[in-house]
Amino acid sequence: MAIFEKKAEKNHSLAHTAESIKEKFFSGKKAGASTLLRKITPYAMVRPALSIFMVFMIFSAIYMLYISFFDWNMIKDMKFVGLDNYIKMFTDPDFLLVMSNTFQYMFMMVPMSMILSLAIAMYLRKNTFINRLLQNVMFLPTIVSLVSISFVWIWIMDSDKGLLNYLLSFFGVEAINWLGDPQFAMFSVVLVNVWKSLGYYVLIFVAALQGIPSYLYEAAALDKAKPMTVFFKITLPMLSPTLFFLTLTSTIGSFKTFESISLMTNGGPMESTNTLVFELYRQGFVFYNTGYAAAMGVFLMALIGLMTFLYFKVLQKKVHYQ
Repeated sequence: MAIFEKKAEKNHSLAHTAESIKEKFFSGKKAGASTLLRKITPYAMVRPALSIFMVFMIFSAIYMLYISFFDWNMIKDMKFVGLDNYIKMFTDPDFLLVMSNTFQYMFMMVPMSMILSLAIAMYLRKNTFINRLLQNVMFLPTIVSLVSISFVWIWIMDSDKGLLNYLLSFFGVEAINWLGDPQFAMFSVVLVNVWKSLGYYVLIFVAALQGIPSYLYEAAALDKAKPMTVFFKITLPMLSPTLFFLTLTSTIGSFKTFESISLMTNGGPMESTNTLVFELYRQGFVFYNTGYAAAMGVFLMALIGLMTFLYFKVLQKKVHYQ
């Protein structure tokens, strides 16, 4: 009898062990499936955006690099020419003029945008009803289409009946051909783009200024520091991350300006406002030199990458992070 009881206990123990092994096996599979699901969920969520990025950015850049080695007008068969498009680009006097105009635009656009927006932000930094109202008003040009803004400014800068010359006439200034004179055309285009982007930069600077700890200014007041000392020793260092970001994005944006130039000057007068992106458009979609335009696109991409690298290499050392 004792033997049968021992066998029954042994069988029950074996059954219990098998059941526990079974539970551990299936629970392990469930845990593994749950872990796998957690790992792949982020990738599944970003897959649509990543697919669009791969098709319209990565693939387009690779294809642009590919056709830059060909002579092609989108109609006839592609003819491999190697580096001829690049050699033609760097030896063409017209392209050197285009690059000169591009850097001239950048050196005017970026400092004007940063200095003006920071000065206005310093004035609007206090959180009052009037300042909030002015910030909203200043931001309006940012959300308006640049095409619409360009047409408005074409009328304002008209040499005969423009509002700008009408206002200047009260101060005895003769009418200026803002868009038809090579001396003023580039400045006019820069002025329009600065005016459009000013509200965006002002809002970011205001937010950064309001984030500076007040005790720093209180300590400076106790030390009777002068306003310029406070600005250069406290405000500017604390704004350096924001200033670095806006300077970088403004520089990249200045290389890609197209709409205002196309609508206001069409690259003229006398090619004085013909920048790299506009020349790329003309070569690709007006003259149908697609391979040559692609070479310009590759050069533009490399130039922006180089400028970004230099910004991070040189200017980031001056950035003060809290």
